Amino acid sequence: KMSNVDWAESQLAEIELLTSMFPSQEELEVTDQLALAELRASVEGTAATDPPPRSRPQFLIKQKLDAEGGERTDILLSCAYPPEYPRVLPEITVRCSGLSRAQQTQLHTELHDYLLENCQGDVCVLAALDWVKDNLQLFTNRSLSASKKEAPSPQPREAFSRLWIYSHHIYNKVKRKNILEWSKELGLSGFSMPGKPGIVCVEGRRSACEEFWSRVKVLTWKKIMIRHREDIPLDHQGEDSSVLSIDSLRKFAGFEEAAFDPHGSRGNHMDLGQLYQFLNEKGCCDVFQMYFGIEGR
Repeated sequence: KMSNVDWAESQLAEIELLTSMFPSQEELEVTDQLALAELRASVEGTAATDPPPRSRPQFLIKQKLDAEGGERTDILLSCAYPPEYPRVLPEITVRCSGLSRAQQTQLHTELHDYLLENCQGDVCVLAALDWVKDNLQLFTNRSLSASKKEAPSPQPREAFSRLWIYSHHIYNKVKRKNILEWSKELGLSGFSMPGKPGIVCVEGRRSACEEFWSRVKVLTWKKIMIRHREDIPLDHQGEDSSVLSIDSLRKFAGFEEAAFDPHGSRGNHMDLGQLYQFLNEKGCCDVFQMYFGIEGR
């Protein structure tokens, strides 16, 4: 039965092997030098601590692979040794340029299964690296064939969306005109409140709301963000079991620019009490708190 000392010896032996295989800092970087020094001291019997230290040796292995079509793929293997390694598997995460998040997750799952089946009880960082090199092409190919297949796939189910947009201020006449014209063109209802802060609410088809946001956000703003959004799938049934429609979900009749008793030196501060009343009438008063962090009065 392996003891703490045996585990520490195996860990140190593996790190020394990896260091000889990847001598440059560009290929192998030990990110926790102190943990490595403690590990070495505990193995060589010069450590004051017994049992071995609890800090975990951690390192990065960086590799470049030539993929098909002459493209280079960067692989980053990040490893941390639990104290009981190799009795338990090391913590390994892999980053690969050119892989989507979903593929990355899939790669981790399959790598973990492979190590569990073939390497439990043995040092396995090299085995993990080899497996990634051997199998990476499968994941990139899979993504190519998947993206080819997915191209004509149907659009995501249409949904109703309501976006609550917050801007540091809206004064500019051209922007105000754009907001009015684009919402009309895209069939969106809601309102915009110019001044400081500026508030825009648009509701309608999700695709139209996304299009509106993509146009608005690229104009020059001091600060603009979606403070809150609501999305309701349209095949969702309402309380009376009828399928919901875009129009049945709207809270605003059309789109208007709403001004609430402007005051302030530039006539640019709206009466927030009136804004609250306005939102309350539309059944949206909870949004007031999201914008201003205070209960309406």
